[in-house]
Amino acid sequence: MKVRHVIIPIFVPHKGCPHDCIFCSQRKISGQIEEMTPEQIPKIIENHLRTIHTADKVEIAFYGGSFTAIDKTVQESFLKAAAPYLSSGKVSEIRLSTRPDNIDDEILTLLKKYGTGTIELGVQSLDDAVLSASYRGHNASCVYSAASLIKERGFRLGIQTMTGLPGDTREKCLETARKVISISPDIVRIYPVLVIKGTELERLYKKGEYDPQTLEEAIELCAELLELYEASNINVIRIGLQTNESISTGPESEVAAGPVHPAFRQLVESKRMLQRLDAMIRAQNLSEVSELHILTGTQNVSNTIGQKKSNIEYLKGKFSIKNIKVKTDDSMGNRFRIEYL
Repeated sequence: MKVRHVIIPIFVPHKGCPHDCIFCSQRKISGQIEEMTPEQIPKIIENHLRTIHTADKVEIAFYGGSFTAIDKTVQESFLKAAAPYLSSGKVSEIRLSTRPDNIDDEILTLLKKYGTGTIELGVQSLDDAVLSASYRGHNASCVYSAASLIKERGFRLGIQTMTGLPGDTREKCLETARKVISISPDIVRIYPVLVIKGTELERLYKKGEYDPQTLEEAIELCAELLELYEASNINVIRIGLQTNESISTGPESEVAAGPVHPAFRQLVESKRMLQRLDAMIRAQNLSEVSELHILTGTQNVSNTIGQKKSNIEYLKGKFSIKNIKVKTDDSMGNRFRIEYL
């Protein structure tokens, strides 16, 4: 039986966060309105454990707010509520997300005491002008300091970034990615900005002072970012916010504008495959062959074909290739090779 990596999410929306970022409405993003209490934590964990196989690797994750900005007494009460599940072996460790300006030695000592293994920093950008325009309340140098401390103390480091922030550009996003790579995090998340109702960003959007990314723009950029990170062996564990009743394209959605899509990562993976195929066809002068075969692993077939065969149709339209077939070769995994007639 394959061992799964399972996350038990515990949301602490906006609790402790000292700033209202221009894009932020954590309660709507997490789908949780009520504040978390230590008494609720064991109930949440137990409910999840009933559905989890004992062989799975299980982590408790404190998400949704700036965990280390919470009053230290409250922080410790949350960690204590989770601690019995680590000591019993039902859970392997704790992970959490927080701000880079709320990391110091004292905080890290507390987190280490209670079995925290991974700390994810909400970095968003490493461009100071973009951080300022987004009301982040910290600069890029703060990120480097926090990341260095986290790694020195033996935690795994995660970095969360955003695309499409006020004042941001494609090149600034790519430069942020290059700077993130220089930090050498273990994992990365990429979130295109969504205009959430009731935020300062929505006010700017309605006044015509902010233009959100289109879906295609966000997909194209995230495909480039994914290529950069994976070329540096950095695991991108999420691209795009997880959709729920609040974050969706439906009538109950809290999204006023922006590149929301329930299968955003798949669209990004598919775009990246298209970019690779396009480049290889041009590099090998295959634009006028009569038939092209693309061989790739089973799990990569849908990304290769594209939604509604969009990748195949694009390549046939751009080049003078009459027939393109995608074939399965599981020895390739996510890689691919091209054969032609």
